[in-house]
Amino acid sequence: MSKQADDRLCCSPVVREPLGAEQAVSLARVFKAIGEPVRLRLLSLIASHEGGEACVCDLTGAFELSGPTISHHLKVLREAGVIEGERRGTWIYYRVNPETLRLVSDSLSPASAVTA
Repeated sequence: MSKQADDRLCCSPVVREPLGAEQAVSLARVFKAIGEPVRLRLLSLIASHEGGEACVCDLTGAFELSGPTISHHLKVLREAGVIEGERRGTWIYYRVNPETLRLVSDSLSPASAVTA
């Protein structure tokens, strides 16, 4: 295995090489979106909901916040690419965008032991 291939297996992108300006902007947007406690809880509620998606009506009862405030937080998560929404009738159903979470996870994972 080449050193470059080995580096991709054992180290996160942040450790392998400096982030480019565009990569940093994209990741920062995601971190900012999930770095707020209400949004982090919303993300967790959606991800852990049965079937991997939740109706906005399933989310509002978990908070002592108004509907418009919850909608704002969901919009921030959606615009950052953390969640996706689909309108069904009068409700919007949200699910986690696994690619975005994988990108965040990969960018933070420390060097791991490579087993032979």
